[in-house]
Amino acid sequence: MRDILPALSAWYAAGRPFGLATVVAVSRSAPRDPGAAMAVGPDGEALGSVSGGCVEGAVFELAREVVADGGARLETFGYSDDDAFAVGLTCGGEVTVLVRPVSPALDPSFGALAASVSAGHPVTVATVTDGPAPRGAALAVRPADVSGTLGNEGLDAAVTADARGELALGVTGLRHYGPHGERRADDVTVFLHSFAPPPRMLVFGAIDYAAAVARVGDFLGYRVTVCDARPVFATPRRFPPGVEVVADWPDRYLRGTDTDARTVICVLTHDPKFDVPLLTEALRRPAAYIGAMGSRRTHEERARKLAAAGLGARELARLRSPIGLELGARTPEEVAVSVAAEIVALRWGGSGAPLSATTGAVHPARS
Repeated sequence: MRDILPALSAWYAAGRPFGLATVVAVSRSAPRDPGAAMAVGPDGEALGSVSGGCVEGAVFELAREVVADGGARLETFGYSDDDAFAVGLTCGGEVTVLVRPVSPALDPSFGALAASVSAGHPVTVATVTDGPAPRGAALAVRPADVSGTLGNEGLDAAVTADARGELALGVTGLRHYGPHGERRADDVTVFLHSFAPPPRMLVFGAIDYAAAVARVGDFLGYRVTVCDARPVFATPRRFPPGVEVVADWPDRYLRGTDTDARTVICVLTHDPKFDVPLLTEALRRPAAYIGAMGSRRTHEERARKLAAAGLGARELARLRSPIGLELGARTPEEVAVSVAAEIVALRWGGSGAPLSATTGAVHPARS
């Protein structure tokens, strides 16, 4: 959704209706997560993806149909052994897609939603997928205000409360309610799509490896900051556009920076006077990943100094050092791929083993 939002905003601002398809549920080995989106514009331009190519043709036609008739559709695509020509997922999974028309007349809240997402402000979009409430009705829920409606005040109130709770966790998924928001009923199904601000990647050490890691972090959707105590190296010209560059002592900068359970910290300074105080601070605060560059000898010496600084076994166990997966990487770009692979594997519980050497679903079931 974030990737295709500029085009959607332009169509919406011009008052040109478009069809928006959103994955609202998946099962088994489905290729995309809930929230994946595809749009079909007024001139037949298709943007985004809901399945990686398997059902896009059918979704394209549905999107054009809903724009023509003004009504939302909910379709489920799976794999058919009986009909080789049936539209479905060759991976054997199942994906449910909500396809709805969007225009200023049909969805007055979309403009505010687009502005919030573009600005990086937190917002959850609640959309009715099934039940007696109007299918496709949407509600944009922000921490301090709401726009749109799902059809009645009771349903709006219940969904708003849940949406704000899910927004704090960055959770996306289906929720069930009674016609007027009753909690112990499942007449109405609502898809809550949370747009939390992008997670942060903090890269310490303004070296060539840092520039490569910053590029791959930006590619993966992180808001990247590079920090180095040496102003001669901490210059924006050495890093990709959009990457924040800070000249400050690393541990001091980290002490003044908020981190959360999605934050990634990459320590590439490779210098004990920077590494030890920085990692002492990092390992005592929330973060999804903390990795440090260096040889195994460097790691052992660093671990001893961190223990002497008062870090316990549980804190030290959080440190991924030497940083990255064993890929035989040599160049800064190859090392960045190694680091990114470890971050992704840790995030989703991957083993890092070649898929050809594993069994089971390629896309494991989402928890």
